[in-house]
Amino acid sequence: MGRGKSFALGLPTSLYQKPEQNLVTTVEELQGRGVGLGAARARGQLSGRPRKMDVTMLRMAMGAMADRETSVHDLAKRLGITTTTLYMYVNSDGSVKEPGQKLLNAVQDA
Repeated sequence: MGRGKSFALGLPTSLYQKPEQNLVTTVEELQGRGVGLGAARARGQLSGRPRKMDVTMLRMAMGAMADRETSVHDLAKRLGITTTTLYMYVNSDGSVKEPGQKLLNAVQDA
C-alpha cells in the first residue's frame, strides 16, 4: 500500500488529504478570472458564444408565428435555429419574450 494511493478509492491520497487547500486555490483562481472578465467587459469586449438569433430573424419569426398556419419546426429549420431557440425569443402567438425584447432594445439604442 505505501505507494500514495488509497486502496478503497484508487485515487492519489493527495486529492483527499487536504481538500481545503484545493478549494482555496480554486476560489483564488476564480476570483482572478472574474477580474479579467470584468476588465474585458469594461473595454467593450464581449465574451462567450455569439447568439444565433439576430434582429432580422427575430422580426421574421414574430411575423411568421403570428400566423396560426405556420409550422414551428419548419420555421426554425428555415431560420437555421432550433425550436427551443425560437421559443426562447418568441411566444407561439408571435409576441416577443424578454430575451427578444432585449435584442430589439439593443438595436434601438445603438
